[in-house]
Amino acid sequence: MVHSSPPRFAILVFTALILAWTLLLSLPISSREGSVTPLADALFTAVSAICVTGLSTVDMATHWSLFGDLVILAGLQIGGIGVLTLASILGLTVTRRLGLRQRLLAAGDTNPMRMAKGASESQAVGLGDIGGLLASVATSVLVIELALTALIAPRLMAEGYSFWRSLWDGFYLAASSFTNTGFVPLPGGLAPFETDIYLLSVLAVGVFLGSIGFPVIFALYRYVTGGGWRAHKRLGLHTKLTLTTTIIFVIFGWLLIAALEADNPATFGSQNFGQTMFSAGYMSIMTRSGGLGIIDPLEMHGSTLLVVDMLMFVGGGSASTAGGIKVTTIAVLFIAAYAEARGYRDMQAFGRSIPNEVLRVAVSVLIWGATIVLVSTTAIMHITRVSLDVALFEVISAFGTCGLSTGLSGELPESGKYIIVATMWLGRVGTVTMASAIAATSRSRLFRLPEERPIVG
Repeated sequence: MVHSSPPRFAILVFTALILAWTLLLSLPISSREGSVTPLADALFTAVSAICVTGLSTVDMATHWSLFGDLVILAGLQIGGIGVLTLASILGLTVTRRLGLRQRLLAAGDTNPMRMAKGASESQAVGLGDIGGLLASVATSVLVIELALTALIAPRLMAEGYSFWRSLWDGFYLAASSFTNTGFVPLPGGLAPFETDIYLLSVLAVGVFLGSIGFPVIFALYRYVTGGGWRAHKRLGLHTKLTLTTTIIFVIFGWLLIAALEADNPATFGSQNFGQTMFSAGYMSIMTRSGGLGIIDPLEMHGSTLLVVDMLMFVGGGSASTAGGIKVTTIAVLFIAAYAEARGYRDMQAFGRSIPNEVLRVAVSVLIWGATIVLVSTTAIMHITRVSLDVALFEVISAFGTCGLSTGLSGELPESGKYIIVATMWLGRVGTVTMASAIAATSRSRLFRLPEERPIVG
């Protein structure tokens, strides 16, 4: 299974890690009071960390001990990087070489469609570039998180935190933002900094970099170091689609959130124009999957909640630390709709054609994601009797591994917690499972059945 289906193997390891982290977080040493954390809360936190979601049922700033925080930090780093990618990096470090099987293993973590029989190598990252990608992952995680820590720690010290506390909390926030987890170790969360342009800008940059994905970071690095504008063709279709769609959704969310909340006294109503635009832009970036919110969703208008729902459902880039159905999925669907409207036989973007099997996977991921959200929302509404907008927001945040919360997760009964746990797990690995299953079943037939067209639309 390791070599024939890396995505399925990754899911098994992923689940095993969740069980191990649940056990560790259940230990008395993991809680600040030295007591055993209830199984539902330990499991919820373990899944939220490894699935880089950021939802919690306990106070993250006061419940966990130093050991518990270390376990959580290790979990979100593993979940953000990816199980198979991390294994390949460790293997490369030990053996100093990367064979074909190891390259295929790492490739399956970034693109499950690679496992399809007869899949071409016209991929976002070729097998020959896997070694460079792994080095880029390790380097970007180290460099970006250390840089973010160096920017955050002085601001916390200026707020009155001690040097070591500022350094620890700064690294925690850096890792939480870059991995798009959204855990906050500070008492009171980010409420004391909700108008702090400097700190929020640093966190927003971290979330954005994590949400575009390691293949895009790798492509941008090669682009910058390989000739700049004269090497424009170095930026492949995946990179262009990811960056273009991400920027469009950030701007779309920015303008809509600002417009819808401008007259809301509970959110932006008391702010001037500049503060409103900054806060709206920050919240739009957080819907990529960041979760480091500065506004209580319960105080938003219902129309704003719906916009945020849509943004969280889309999420970030493929092979990134973000969740959701991914921006490239929605881009392919819009390109297909445009091609159909214009009567084109194939899909085209940025001077490249997109094969129909990519559309097939995109449609499957969309239907799979919508089904998960529908079933989970129905179950949560039945158990808690909360309104649709509150239940839908919490479920989509769990599915999109975003972490923005109405506070419902902390008030759920055990059955509701397990439903959100399953939603987070499916949101992180379910789409990968579906994509790999669809890719694995791609095969040719020696015959064609008679054609008949049903009425559609």
